[in-house]
Amino acid sequence: MKTIKIFTCIFFLLLITKVRAQEFEVTVTGKGKPVLLFPGFANTGEVFNGIVKDLSAHYQVHTFTFAGFGKVAPISFPWLPKIKDAISRYVQTNHLKNPILIGHSLGGVLGLWLAADEPKTFSKLIIIDALPAMGVLMIPNYKSENMVYDSPYNKQMLAMNDQDFKKMTEQMAQSMSLNKAVHQQLRDWMIMSDRKTFVYGYVDLLKLDLRDKLSNIVIPVSILAATQPYGKSVVETNYKGQYKNLKNYTLNFAENAGHFIMYDQPEWFLKTIKSELQIK
Repeated sequence: MKTIKIFTCIFFLLLITKVRAQEFEVTVTGKGKPVLLFPGFANTGEVFNGIVKDLSAHYQVHTFTFAGFGKVAPISFPWLPKIKDAISRYVQTNHLKNPILIGHSLGGVLGLWLAADEPKTFSKLIIIDALPAMGVLMIPNYKSENMVYDSPYNKQMLAMNDQDFKKMTEQMAQSMSLNKAVHQQLRDWMIMSDRKTFVYGYVDLLKLDLRDKLSNIVIPVSILAATQPYGKSVVETNYKGQYKNLKNYTLNFAENAGHFIMYDQPEWFLKTIKSELQIK
């Protein structure tokens, strides 16, 4: 039995390859139908460590880390449109046939954008706690055109010293997950990120409003929504309001989970993803 386990581990490692592009780094594991994993803002692909092994036993899993985050060098701006276009090229260049998209937060928004602009390229989209217009929830009287790089707030963020930035990231980490054990990891990812990407890249994300484009999406979409800290009824209202133009989707609620569902409810998260991908 021990020999079998060792052989399985070695075989799994042999199937791991790294692909680097200017806009991202990709770790490829397993064989089969392609699944693309997009992490959230300032995170690395390690955020999906809890599901990659299970998925790789049945699929070819492409786990992304975007430019400016982790150890991937930053790129020029606008950041998010360049990443989106580079993903399209990656799919075409590697002849990935009808890949499945799974994205958390920013990654979920990217998945929506790709599925809306290329309706026939992808086969399924799984969104983890993301909305098509995230700025609407955060900014009163939201208007996409008001999201600009050159603002007093952004200048303050860029000028912030390391100690103050660290304190800010600690507060952010605490608000995004109920699991205290992962707060340091979330904070470390933010601290590791390129500061300009952290500031201007977030502008790119908030500027994006895909609500009207949702009607272009023809593939099935599954949405996993965290119920904390606002409560299920508020979350349900927000999601149904923003996704009203999406024809074919299911909405699943992760009870007692914050934004990082994969850390707050790991067993439910894995079970739900496997169910969506028909893995027994």
